[in-house]
Amino acid sequence: MKRRKFWGWGNEGEGPNDEQARGIGRMLAERFGIDEVHLAPEPRIEDIVLPKPRISPPSALAGICSQQPFDRAGHTYGKSFRDIVRGVRGDFDCAPDFVAFPTGEEEIAALLDWCNQAGVAAIPYGGGTSVCGGVEARVGDGFAGAISIDLGRLDRVLEIDRTSRAARIQAGIFGPALENQLRPVGLTLRHFPQSFEFSTLGGWIATRSGGHYATLYTHIDDFVESLRTLTPTGVIESRRLPGSGAGPSPDRMMIGSEGILGIITEAWMRLQDRPSFRASASVRFEGDDGFLRGARVVRTLSQTGLFPTNCRLLDAGEALTSGAGTGDASILVIGFESADHPLDDWMKRALECCRDGGGVVPEGAGKTRTDEGATREGAAGAWRKSFLNAPYLRDVLVRAGYITETFETSITWDRFEEFHAAVTAATSDALKRVAGAGSVSCRFTHIYPDGPAPYFTVIGPGRRDGLLDQWAEIKTAASEALQREGGSITHHHAVGRDHRPWYDQQRPDGFARVLKAAKAELDPSGVLNPGVLIGP
Repeated sequence: MKRRKFWGWGNEGEGPNDEQARGIGRMLAERFGIDEVHLAPEPRIEDIVLPKPRISPPSALAGICSQQPFDRAGHTYGKSFRDIVRGVRGDFDCAPDFVAFPTGEEEIAALLDWCNQAGVAAIPYGGGTSVCGGVEARVGDGFAGAISIDLGRLDRVLEIDRTSRAARIQAGIFGPALENQLRPVGLTLRHFPQSFEFSTLGGWIATRSGGHYATLYTHIDDFVESLRTLTPTGVIESRRLPGSGAGPSPDRMMIGSEGILGIITEAWMRLQDRPSFRASASVRFEGDDGFLRGARVVRTLSQTGLFPTNCRLLDAGEALTSGAGTGDASILVIGFESADHPLDDWMKRALECCRDGGGVVPEGAGKTRTDEGATREGAAGAWRKSFLNAPYLRDVLVRAGYITETFETSITWDRFEEFHAAVTAATSDALKRVAGAGSVSCRFTHIYPDGPAPYFTVIGPGRRDGLLDQWAEIKTAASEALQREGGSITHHHAVGRDHRPWYDQQRPDGFARVLKAAKAELDPSGVLNPGVLIGP
């Protein structure tokens, strides 16, 4: 069986090989006008020195717990740039004392009871793809130790309601397994975050994941019908309904709670019929103002009620990096899909909007197809391939000593152009200051009638011994610009520990008090994921 990397993205042996990695290093060295940098070797678990466990699992639960170095190292970090840098360096100083692999709710409840009694922090763990410090056992000195509770054995679709198009699904199931278990009945959740292959349903819900749909069903929130959550003080299970006006939503309290209130064990999820009709097209917006003109077209599309499945606008730099363009124009990738009807009329109107806004539409673009080629060819296919391979590429760039990371946000349309200019300038200035060279590019991941979700990519040469400090300065400059200009500190990457300083500024004070009160009621000992969303 394939084994996950304990230090980086994906499975061992996957991603660029050493020859390809060296080629990537040479290409970027030429791009930034620097000498070719040394490619650090991939770390080996045999060489990793872990801190001695402060605690051991209770005898009654020892059979589901592991203190093996590979398990502890693999549950130390998520998959952000900071995490990969520390992994490549062999720095696993904040490894959990042990990892638990419960097979059901009784074992989860027993683990939480023991953590309460022993004063041990409990870190819920889905797929470990957090990019904001959400699964890191950085819990301070107020605990006897810290454990990681891996839900990967809760991995089944338990019940399917074909009539209502919904299913009851365990929270530890990974994306591919979820889709495979729904496929025989012709249904799909169709929530495909970039981490799809290596992340879980419970993780998506706990972090308010953003997925496949660029419009309409943008977040996992839109698919949750009801939730079941284990807390240190009992079970919270919401009633399964298509909608309810009965007070504040109990589901909404858990969606996005990032494991501080309880551990999500299962959910009823709204599903879709598997699409059989697809249409895709790419549109060029040329000139120095191409990205802004493309953004105005995207605003029009977002307000037409067409609800394209895909509506990703890439600036010229993003288009070049992904292979969707040559760097001389911004590219808009538009897609529609349906299980019921051809899409020619929808695509025809969308392309009319593009032409009206100065976009260059290829001849014959956007015809309805009944195969998946519509999303796997041309600019759309190049972007899709780059999107899925980007995390593997980041592992290589970190080994080569480059700064490479992303951040995302959202803003209303009336403020977008000034916002984009200010955030790009602040981030570019910081990158130039700490690295001397580099690039900042932008794309839209999701769009709404009232605004887009811009997603920024930063890449530049780094100092191998200074990568963390360099990124911290860039990240701080970017985050302060987001805060100052009125955007969100995150649109779908969650808060974790890394975004806490700016999240504390963004949320209303009254809501912070309510969240702390809920934490005190459901987790009175404060053992669940301490330091995330609120202070200990």
